[in-house]
Amino acid sequence: MDACVDTAPYGDEAAWSFAPDSGEVVDGWLRGRGAADSKLAAAMFCGIAAELHGRAGALHGGLAVLLDVDEHTGGFGGARAYLADREAARPAGVMIGYPGFDEVVVGGRGLWRAAIAVHAASGHSGSRRSTPGAVSRAAHLVRLLEEAGLPGAGGEFPLPPKLTVTSCHGGQGFSVMPDLCELGVDIRTTPVFDARAAEQLVREAVAELDAKVSAPRPTTITPVASWPPYRLGTDRQPAAALLDAAAVEGLVVRPKTAGPSNIGNLLAGEGIPATAGFGVRHEGLHGVDERACLEDLPAVHAVYRRAVLSLLSRSS
Repeated sequence: MDACVDTAPYGDEAAWSFAPDSGEVVDGWLRGRGAADSKLAAAMFCGIAAELHGRAGALHGGLAVLLDVDEHTGGFGGARAYLADREAARPAGVMIGYPGFDEVVVGGRGLWRAAIAVHAASGHSGSRRSTPGAVSRAAHLVRLLEEAGLPGAGGEFPLPPKLTVTSCHGGQGFSVMPDLCELGVDIRTTPVFDARAAEQLVREAVAELDAKVSAPRPTTITPVASWPPYRLGTDRQPAAALLDAAAVEGLVVRPKTAGPSNIGNLLAGEGIPATAGFGVRHEGLHGVDERACLEDLPAVHAVYRRAVLSLLSRSS
C-alpha cells in the first residue's frame, strides 16, 4: 500500500481562502495542501496495517506500507529505494492511495520527455542580417511538433497520445540575438504510440527544422525520462480485489485509465501491477483551496480493508 506524504507546492498563497497548511475540519472537509493527495490515505493505510499486524499468523503473504516523500517531484525516490532494497520483499501488487471516490484507476498513459537545445548565430538585434535567432528557430520547431500527426486511441487502451511543449528558455535582454533556446517536451505515450515512436517524431521534426532553417550547430535532443503506459484488466489483481470490495460495500465504482502518469507507471516498468487511485472526494488538488471529504473515509477504509483481507486470505 503506497501513499505520498510530500505535497505539491502551495502556489499563490494569497489566492487561498484558508491557510494552505491549516489542517482545519470545516463542514466535514479536511482543509490544506496534501489533505487529498494523499495524507488521508497514508493515515488509513497505516491503520489497516496496524490492525492486520496482530492477525498476521492467520494470513498468507505479507503487507507493506510505503510512505513516499519524493512523489510530487516526479523522482519517486521512496518507491525506487524500496525496490532497490534487496532485503525488502518484492511486491506482487501495489495499491496507491490517490483520491477519487467514483473510480479505481487501473492504468495510465506513459511518458517520454526530452530537453531540446536549439542553436543559432548570435549577434546584435539591430544588425542588417536577417538570420533567425535561436528563439525564432525554437518557435518554428514548436509549430512542427504541435502540428505533427498523432494517432488516436487504439485497441483496449482508451486514451490517445498527447504532445506538449512545457518550457521555453532563451535570450538575454533586447539587443542580443540569442544563440541558444532550450525547450522541454512532454509526450504522453500509449501502447500504439510508445517511447520509441515519440522519440522518432521529435527527431524527424528536429531534422526538418535543421534542413529548412540552418544554423551553425545542429539541434540536440537529450531524453530525460521514459515510463511505459499500463492498464490492468479488471480481472487482474490487485484491481479485481479493489473493485470487488467496492461492490460488496455497495459503491458504484468504475475502472479508469488516467491521462497523467503516476507511480503505477514506474511499477509497470518493473513488472509490478498497481492500482493508482480510489479514495475520498476532493477539491483543489494541486490547485487552490485543496480539501478532502472526511465523510467518505469510512467507506473508503472499508473497501481497502476488505480488498487486503481478500488478497491475504488466499493460500496461493
